[in-house]
Amino acid sequence: MESGQINSIAVLPFENRSGDADTDYLSDGLADSLIYRLSQLPNLKVSPTSSVMRYKGKETDVAKIAKELEVDAVMSGRLSQRGDDLSISVQLIDARTKKLIWAEQYDRKMADLLATQREIATTITQKLELKLSGNETGVSKNTQTIMRPTSFTCADATALPSGQRKKCFAPSNTSSRLSSSIQNSHWHMLGSPKSMALCRPILTFLQERPFLKQSRCRKALEIDPTLSEAHTFLAYAQVIYDWNWAEGERSFKRALELDPNNFSAHFRYGQIYLLPVGRVDEGISEMTQGLKAEPLDVNMAVAVVWANLIRGQYEEALEQMRKIHDLEPNHPLSRSNLASVLIEMRRYDEAIALCEKGLQDDPNHQLLLSEVGIAYARADRRDKAEEIIARYRELEKTQWVPPTRIAVIYGALGEKDKAFAELEKAYEARDWDMHRLKISEDMRPLRDDPRFKALLKRLNLPE
Repeated sequence: MESGQINSIAVLPFENRSGDADTDYLSDGLADSLIYRLSQLPNLKVSPTSSVMRYKGKETDVAKIAKELEVDAVMSGRLSQRGDDLSISVQLIDARTKKLIWAEQYDRKMADLLATQREIATTITQKLELKLSGNETGVSKNTQTIMRPTSFTCADATALPSGQRKKCFAPSNTSSRLSSSIQNSHWHMLGSPKSMALCRPILTFLQERPFLKQSRCRKALEIDPTLSEAHTFLAYAQVIYDWNWAEGERSFKRALELDPNNFSAHFRYGQIYLLPVGRVDEGISEMTQGLKAEPLDVNMAVAVVWANLIRGQYEEALEQMRKIHDLEPNHPLSRSNLASVLIEMRRYDEAIALCEKGLQDDPNHQLLLSEVGIAYARADRRDKAEEIIARYRELEKTQWVPPTRIAVIYGALGEKDKAFAELEKAYEARDWDMHRLKISEDMRPLRDDPRFKALLKRLNLPE
């Protein structure tokens, strides 16, 4: 190529030209599948779905997008469906020179969608002149049998009614949408028994009880012990639900040994294991390595800021968090984590105003309720803090409220007995936040209490 080697690429969401928003699952699913297939190539950096979805439905400015995502090339496309007929057009542009590298038109049947995905991915690798490892199609062995944990790409898209196909393809990073997709999908659509067994642990991970989460992961590893993502999910369950820190670290290390480029394993190893045990610098290093693969992922970015908050680097954390909030002002994590930084800096009025603004849009947003409750308590506005607790009690009648969110407000109010009563509930319920007990800034008012040290011991955490 005249423009030189392409080392990084962004695959934008495909434009849906079908005239039917219900077929967005096809255009989104196709781009997401291509992202995953290309990400298996060891010599190519691929922007993840979470980074490119912001460009969906927007004017394509290749130079601007490439600069924001720090990539050499940008791939875009259009998809049109008419009955069982699919028309897919794809183009790949070198963002450095604005030259067209490749363009192609594919006219296929719906039943050939998966084969078309493979064909496009293979053609791209050839056009990019990449030296591939693995099989001749340019896709690693796991790509043929397992889908991304954040999307559901069906082997046979025609096996489901349109509504269920839409759920199946929809990219998702949230437990509620995962649950919706799981409940409305048929397992047989995933293809062979092997592919079904490998997909189940990921698709059901947020749905099932802790022992089942591990059972599913172990089943996948029996079929293929080299599956890095299964080791990652197993480590997650071992730490979060078993509080088995030694086994969890072994699983994380095994995942990274099998795939050093598993950015999710790097990030979760830092966030889920290293930070909670107090190895903060190592944790930030691993998380930062993972964040490089998803620079625009708000969930990951705020976790890195939270880590800096633990180190007491408040000004740096505030600067980072403001940038994230400016980028995604309505994202619930950007609001709640910015409020958390402001609280630690004792800028309570700012934190309260920020949270209350968010609660106008979503009065029952639990993260914002927790932060504003802490802010009210630390600002000596006891009546307002107690109002927040009362709102939580109402929410408990209709939905799950992690007891830790109430405990931290009681702690800020100085009501230690009530705080520890909530923490005991959290322990029994395997509250997700319990694994962060040792390092959470919100737990600072409780740390000098003997009951806190006893709780750390029960969590198998060092004091």
